Amino acid sequence: MTTHDQTFSTAFVPSKPAASFASWIKSVGRRIATWVDTCADYYAAAAMYEQLSALSDAELMRRGLSCATLAHDVRATCDRGFEP
Repeated sequence: MTTHDQTFSTAFVPSKPAASFASWIKSVGRRIATWVDTCADYYAAAAMYEQLSALSDAELMRRGLSCATLAHDVRATCDRGFEP
């Protein structure tokens, strides 16, 4: 058997088909859930930013915010995985 034949024959033979497929499904499920959570976080941040950006600089300062850092502050507030 040539090296090509050996590589080809072992590359397509799963060692644990049921277990690896189940773990793959779980992995995809976790990634989809993370993506949905991220979308929800950024949607909430966009809505909050839209409301806050309409305020005057004086009103933002009264709330402890700055126009210069508003986007960063809103993102940090809404993003569950964000660590400044």
